[in-house]
Amino acid sequence: MLNELLVGSGIAAVSGLVGFLISKKITATHFDLYLEQARAKSKAIENEAQMILERASIRSREIEKEAQKRYDETYEQVKKDLSDREEKIHHNEREFEFLRRSEEEKLTSERALIENRRLNIERNERALEKLKEDYHQKSEQMKVIVEQRAHLSVHEAKTILLEQVREDARLELARKTRELEEETKEQLKRKANYILAQATSRFAGEYAAERLISVIHLDDDELKGRIIGKEGRNIKALEMVSGVDIIIDETPNAIIVSSFNLYRRAIATKTIELLVQDGRIQPARIEEVYQKVCDEFEEAMQREGEDIIHEMGLQGIHPELIKLIGRLKYRSSYGQNALAHTLEVAHLAGIMAAEMGGDSKLARRAGLLHDIGKSLTQEHGGSHVDIGVELCRRYNEDPVVINAIYAHHGHEDIKSIECAAVCAADTLSAARPGARREVLESFLRRVSEIEEIATQKAGVKQAYAINAGREVRVIVSAQSVNDDETVLIAREIADEISQKVQFPGEIKVSVIRESRVVEYAR
Repeated sequence: MLNELLVGSGIAAVSGLVGFLISKKITATHFDLYLEQARAKSKAIENEAQMILERASIRSREIEKEAQKRYDETYEQVKKDLSDREEKIHHNEREFEFLRRSEEEKLTSERALIENRRLNIERNERALEKLKEDYHQKSEQMKVIVEQRAHLSVHEAKTILLEQVREDARLELARKTRELEEETKEQLKRKANYILAQATSRFAGEYAAERLISVIHLDDDELKGRIIGKEGRNIKALEMVSGVDIIIDETPNAIIVSSFNLYRRAIATKTIELLVQDGRIQPARIEEVYQKVCDEFEEAMQREGEDIIHEMGLQGIHPELIKLIGRLKYRSSYGQNALAHTLEVAHLAGIMAAEMGGDSKLARRAGLLHDIGKSLTQEHGGSHVDIGVELCRRYNEDPVVINAIYAHHGHEDIKSIECAAVCAADTLSAARPGARREVLESFLRRVSEIEEIATQKAGVKQAYAINAGREVRVIVSAQSVNDDETVLIAREIADEISQKVQFPGEIKVSVIRESRVVEYAR
């Protein structure tokens, strides 16, 4: 048993020794392999570093050559610029020297000329003194001769001579004065004709005559039935909110909007066109579209006024006045569009004022505002002169503008060149052939008076003259007026129209009382 243990121990010791030797051998082999690999990597890194160094050296030489080349080019350019500047300086110096010599020569010649003139003046002064002495001597001799021959003293002769000279001079002065007055009148007449000719030839205004109807074209005649609506509800709603007369007859693919008020007619025409495009035609929709169109027209008038102010080159006009200038587009006077007339007067006045030595910009401003009151006469009534003056004073306009508003209708004397230009331009614009129509203006005045009579009654909300002035439609407040009172209002309006307005035939007065209750479901 012991022997077996000893043998096993010996075998184990021998095995361990053999394993240790083998392991050591393997480790040594691996170490050599690692060493070889490290040496190979080191050699590769060294070679790569050498190649990078060589490339860097080559790149460095290239950069150095490029820098040297740029330096040489820059040096040559700077050298060339410096040479050009030196040449230019030398050239300027030569020119300056030449100019200096020329000026010195010119000054020398002028000094010599001045000296010669001075000597001549001195000689002339001496000769003049001698002539004065000779004149006094001769004069004294003449006095003695005259006293001896005429038996008059010098004072008496002088008095007689002065009286004769004064009489002759008075007659000559009267003749010259008359000639100058006639010549001045002729010159002023020619100047006025020239100014008018210049103004009219340098401004070519468009002729704009207004009509009382607008025609709306329809794609299909079936749309007429939709515009009329069931039992005429749609067309009644349209006429009530817009205050115009809508005529639907046998004319194919067309309906007519009639009203003397251009602003109402334009809004009604646009409202109907939008309703036809949209296709939804009913009373509620009509009121909605009408209100939207009214808002759009207000904005459009503001833009129109701003464009005109910009075109005229004017500044400092109050926004409310600018809006009223745009509103003149929907106002006519004797058939002549108020805005077209205003622009014509402004341009003509500016040209005339410039020709007469006045302020052309101030004249254009006064011409642009001379009829501003007409934009409110249809709503407020009264004279457009008084309304215009009130507006311009409220918004601190120039006194020349206010004078032009008064003077162009003779309410005040002309106080400036600009005001005179506005008055002449207003007359020129209104008096040219075909500019205005008296019959139309009298008709517009009549229907305006009819509306004004109706709106003055208590409880009346709106009044519209329609059907070419043969009917007035009056809308009263349901809260203020009952059904019985509508009869009295209609009769009072009819009686007052009969007394105050001249008209052919008869005028129908329609009083409408409507109760409307609005509630919202939420």
